[in-house]
Amino acid sequence: MAMLPAAFSLLSDYTEDYAWFPDSASTFAADSDWLYYAITAVCVFFFIPISICLFYFAAKYHKPKGQKAESQVSHNTPIELLWSIGPSIFMVGMFVMGARAYLDMRTIPEGANEIGVQSSKWSWSMDYGRGTYHPELHLLVNEPVKLTMQSSDVIHSLYIPAFRAKKDVVPGRYNYMWFHPTKVTEKVSDEELAKATQWTKESATAWDYDKWQFTPDGYRFYDLYCAEYCGQDHSQMQTVVVVHETREDLDAWIKKYSSRGTDTLEAYGEKLYARRGCVGCHTNNGTSGTGPTYKDAFGTTRQLANGEKVMMDENYVRESILVPKAKVVAGFQPVMPSYKGQLSDDDLDSLVAYIKSLSANAEPASEAAAEEKAEEKTE
Repeated sequence: MAMLPAAFSLLSDYTEDYAWFPDSASTFAADSDWLYYAITAVCVFFFIPISICLFYFAAKYHKPKGQKAESQVSHNTPIELLWSIGPSIFMVGMFVMGARAYLDMRTIPEGANEIGVQSSKWSWSMDYGRGTYHPELHLLVNEPVKLTMQSSDVIHSLYIPAFRAKKDVVPGRYNYMWFHPTKVTEKVSDEELAKATQWTKESATAWDYDKWQFTPDGYRFYDLYCAEYCGQDHSQMQTVVVVHETREDLDAWIKKYSSRGTDTLEAYGEKLYARRGCVGCHTNNGTSGTGPTYKDAFGTTRQLANGEKVMMDENYVRESILVPKAKVVAGFQPVMPSYKGQLSDDDLDSLVAYIKSLSANAEPASEAAAEEKAEEKTE
């Protein structure tokens, strides 16, 4: 009996604190939920008496096989008007309430904070300006936010259940959506974060959002999904939404990811590998993916789709990131989006260094080499 509620829920997994809906964390949530309950109540209000009448009349006017059915010889005008006009009033009311909610969702207020969203198979990338990109969506509570969205390949759909907000992302055009977060996502204790960080480091795996239910920075989150089937790994195209309590906290988080800082090239390249969606297509352990694996790839000869062969060196990696369709490896589809204009030279050097560190065929790049390269560019 304890599991019975979960059997009827299509919205969430079974938890001890069971709820029919996710958290209500935006101004849209209350209106959407109220409208849903109102329409459901109206449907139940009509469904129950209609169902009772259906079975009652079926039993009352049942005739044995072969007996002639009774003909309709009269009608009741008031009743016929009642069951025609009455439901119409409810239907018009539903339409008006639904239209008002829809127009509110589609009317973006002036002065909303704008964040760019890039979707591609199968990852999300949020543009916070000044070269700061990250797969997580970070917002400020009680501040309207406008998302300017574009797709690099096929139709995707950005869906945040806690905000009751969803909008398709169509290739070849910009789509927009907005919402007003009303509920801050809490931060876990330093001890809990340290425990999860240590476990992840020792297990040599990527951060497991499902396991820990908070981000690598210790923030609880709301889920963000792709709600449009977009291919093989559609179910994995998900990320998280964090709502900060203060502007200072949000700015500090953005600043943390705005540059490499004190990280080595390899360490920062590994972070970019996770943040910029590389992990969704290129594995680092030798297993097959949508794109070629990075494991022991650097320094090897690649067979291209056009029959040519090319050495995977620094120039090849750089070109593949900026112009991915120029030299496609045989056996793979040209589906990778271009990152031209989205990555700095230091970002590219960091990714090259990380990919080299995964290969037994190349020595990891050093900071001195990177500085020497930078000096050559300056000269």
